[in-house]
Amino acid sequence: MTLDHVPGAAKLSFDVVSAGIAVGTLAQLLPHIAALLTIVWTLIRIFETDTVQTVLRRRRRDLE
Repeated sequence: MTLDHVPGAAKLSFDVVSAGIAVGTLAQLLPHIAALLTIVWTLIRIFETDTVQTVLRRRRRDLE
């Protein structure tokens, strides 16, 4: 599952909001659920990077 169909501007907007939530959480201005959602969003974005996808494809190929 990838976010290729989501426009880049929308991704950037979520990234900015995610960073703001992270800062707010560190400043103890927001509840812990915001931190959890930020972590989930960041992990999804990392998972979608070309580097991670290349590593995963290599591992799948090696397992076959």
